[in-house]
Amino acid sequence: MLRVKRHHQVEVYDIVNYRLQRRLTVPNCHLVFVIDMTSCQHYLCIYVADLYDECIYRLDSQGKSATQWPVNDTPHGLSVNTAHNLLVTCMLVNKIKEFSSHGDLLREITLPDDVIYPCHAIQLTSGQFVVSHRWTSDQVYRVSMITADDRQIVHSYGGQPGSSTGHLVVDSSECVLVVDYNNRRVKLLSPTLSYIRDVVTRDFLKGWPERLCLDKQSHRLYVAETEWKDDDKFVGRVVVFSV
Repeated sequence: MLRVKRHHQVEVYDIVNYRLQRRLTVPNCHLVFVIDMTSCQHYLCIYVADLYDECIYRLDSQGKSATQWPVNDTPHGLSVNTAHNLLVTCMLVNKIKEFSSHGDLLREITLPDDVIYPCHAIQLTSGQFVVSHRWTSDQVYRVSMITADDRQIVHSYGGQPGSSTGHLVVDSSECVLVVDYNNRRVKLLSPTLSYIRDVVTRDFLKGWPERLCLDKQSHRLYVAETEWKDDDKFVGRVVVFSV
């Protein structure tokens, strides 16, 4: 969990009793411009995206080292693929950039013209990409599945006006869980992006869901939510669900 303080810190908790284990400091990171964070179990590291400096911070999970590298575009969503590389969704240029764990740019993936303002992307074991984004024709937020050569949309789920799509996770069956921020819920979509059901509703949240993390082994879904107060301050928390 990322804690916004004078110095950004990543707090590491035990997944059984939720006790704080340690704190990792993100060096030289701007206070209000962190947009996303993800981890890699293979390399035992954490990645943090900084909007202001357009860069990625890589932290050793034990706090022994920290490095950074430029994205050269504004980063938005982060994910790690099966090759253990980092995927950085760059909303303003309609691209996904793939980096090695040490910051080498491996390729740039330009998304189809119908995909604008991509928020977050995940690569499936098939090589295809699942992307949350806005649609060119109606400005409604959608989730689309794109071929591995990034040229064609093969499946798409379109939210209703007033809904939104954001952070994504994929389960072991390659069903997609997606945040609907405006309606304060998390939706479950089939592997072909058909709507199945809501797995989290506003009845179980005090605020608005922002980010998701899925532990496939324990079948636990972690939802980071933000609750806004009357004095324009906000409270963040993580809510855990069995899925």
